[in-house]
Amino acid sequence: MAVVGNSIGGWIAAELGTLNSDRISSVTLVNAVGIHVPGHPIADTFGLTPVELSRLSFHDPSKFRFDPSALSEARRAAMAANSATLQVYSGPHAMADPTLAERLAKVAHPTLVAWGASDQIVDADYGRAYAQAVPDAEFRLLPGTGHMPQSETPGQLLPVVWDFADAHAAGRPRP
Repeated sequence: MAVVGNSIGGWIAAELGTLNSDRISSVTLVNAVGIHVPGHPIADTFGLTPVELSRLSFHDPSKFRFDPSALSEARRAAMAANSATLQVYSGPHAMADPTLAERLAKVAHPTLVAWGASDQIVDADYGRAYAQAVPDAEFRLLPGTGHMPQSETPGQLLPVVWDFADAHAAGRPRP
């Protein structure tokens, strides 16, 4: 099984990778958070307006504008609940587990770290540090995209993820 995650989902994918389960054939981290990289802090997104968050998240935020006041009260409440839940999951260490980078050194699964070059939530050097923490991990910089390439440039991200997962699918000989 290929494990793929973005942002906090990338953190979860990285944690799964540390388990070294035989059920996992590869791990792909897309603009993942979860480690502490000196000099490359994760942006504090919790107090940002949607417009501010969009500026940090997208290469071209004009394509992803929306008017939060146009949302129903139920949708705004759901967004607030999601944000509160994310704050709980992210923990007291600003979206990072101080033990994760050390544990990543034991990951034995083929690992790809894919990163939007325009990400301002976690910059590309943070992504490079993530890739360096995992033995033999590949790093792929995705031009013209930000923190959520699956939304912004799916035509660029999906072949990268698919090709990597397919190359390491269970039962296939490794090159």
